[in-house]
Amino acid sequence: MTAVDSRRAAAVPVGSRPRRSARQAVAGYIALTKPRIIELLLVTTVPTMLLAEGGIPSLRLVAATLVGGALAAGSANTLNCYLDRDIDQVMHRTERRPLATGLVSPREALVFGLVLGAVSVGWLWLTTGWLPAVLALAAIAFYVGVYTMALKRRTPQNIVWGGAAGCMPVLIGWSAVTGSLAWTPVVLFGVIFFWTPPHYWPLSMRFRDDYAAAGVPMLPVVRGARETSTQILYYTVLLVAVTLLLYPVGRMGALYLAAAVGLGGAFIWRALELRRDLNGRRAIRLFSFSNTYLALLFCAMALDALIHGGS
Repeated sequence: MTAVDSRRAAAVPVGSRPRRSARQAVAGYIALTKPRIIELLLVTTVPTMLLAEGGIPSLRLVAATLVGGALAAGSANTLNCYLDRDIDQVMHRTERRPLATGLVSPREALVFGLVLGAVSVGWLWLTTGWLPAVLALAAIAFYVGVYTMALKRRTPQNIVWGGAAGCMPVLIGWSAVTGSLAWTPVVLFGVIFFWTPPHYWPLSMRFRDDYAAAGVPMLPVVRGARETSTQILYYTVLLVAVTLLLYPVGRMGALYLAAAVGLGGAFIWRALELRRDLNGRRAIRLFSFSNTYLALLFCAMALDALIHGGS
């Protein structure tokens, strides 16, 4: 028996669960949805809706889209936890998740995830239209079926292609306002797509041993830290190029352009620093900055849309 097998054997036995209060149960279900990831996804939705409207859309529509998007993301994240419960027990970073500790049973998590998904699609269909609902369903199916089940344990490119699911909120937000899609949301999709690898790979560099122990072929495990840092730099440059493409395609103004150039330059600089110094703390700092980068970029986009919408 390998060390990994031993740890899995020592994990929470099937059918057992620690005693829990109602508050602990609620907290466990909320944790399954990964609220921090949901927050980041919603940060991209509202500015996209402002840009689609050319101003401030109906607040009722914004609220309905955010609720539906949060439910859809929560469904995908919960089902991801259900399918990854074995490796979550092995990795130190995830060993306290509700399924890994037994706070929530696999059956409860599966039912919860499926119900959230059904409610999210139905809610979006009734409140925003069929297209946002279909896109939400596609996002859930892609994250669970393509990323979690097909890619994550098979290829070091898992996060590249699997990250496409995280790009869907911009399409959902745009279609909720306009009832259709266009080149601008496609470019926004590209922004999130190329942002995902330099966002997630620094984290996987820091927790390389965790992924290796769990048998997950993240890029740092398969190719090493040096090659990963090089790929981070490449994708960061591509990301900045796509953010600049939004200036003509989305008819953005000087505020957005200045933010895209300034924030992009800071991101590239930090990626270069990581490549020069493959330090775990520096990798975590780059990961944290990537979150700030995305939030500030989309805030600048929202302000730009408001300025132009009011002119």
